[in-house]
Amino acid sequence: MTTTLPLFPLGTVLLPGASLPLHVFEPRYRQLTVDLVTGAVPERTFGVVSIKQGWEVGAENVEALCDVGCTAVLQEARRLPDGRYDLTTVGGRRFRLLDVDGDSAPYLIASVRWLPDTEAPPEVEAVLPLLAESARAAHGRYRDVAYESVTRRPPAADTAMADLAYALAGDCLLTLEDRQRLLEETSPARRLRLVRKVLHREAGILDALSAVPAPLSELGHLPHRN
Repeated sequence: MTTTLPLFPLGTVLLPGASLPLHVFEPRYRQLTVDLVTGAVPERTFGVVSIKQGWEVGAENVEALCDVGCTAVLQEARRLPDGRYDLTTVGGRRFRLLDVDGDSAPYLIASVRWLPDTEAPPEVEAVLPLLAESARAAHGRYRDVAYESVTRRPPAADTAMADLAYALAGDCLLTLEDRQRLLEETSPARRLRLVRKVLHREAGILDALSAVPAPLSELGHLPHRN
């Protein structure tokens, strides 16, 4: 099943369930914001895809986009006196990019196909709790090394297996490539293995360097410029 979405290319990867603040100043995306708020764009939803090549300011500067992206659902839009907007959004559904139309609207319109998870065989379902436990342990190790004062709570115990890898990655400073691989992986089991591997690697690097990254809370609440 295909559908169309307004498209917002960015130099980041949005994961399902993750928050994404945006600072909107370019005219085409101001118009997108108006359309989201007024209901011209249904369900206050647009697509976010990561830019592989080019620049995020100006759609004409985007030369290559990742094939898989994630919808962003608008939660709050605050209009500034000069017409810019600060947006609060949250990641929704994954999609595969099929085609991009740059002529029908002021902003890009994408034809997309939703990207569901693949169904796991019973033997894989049986080991998901063990994979979840080891991924949570890797997340705990990362948090112990990365944050001087650990005030963030781990994902709730009842977090769905399909969502757990995204939730574990949500408060960690991972590379764009790692986040894109998590987004594209359609097996919850392989996603948990991947996030476990990545978090162990990053914790090892930070431990070896005796380095502490800037708190994600400071980075995450800075509006992302379009």
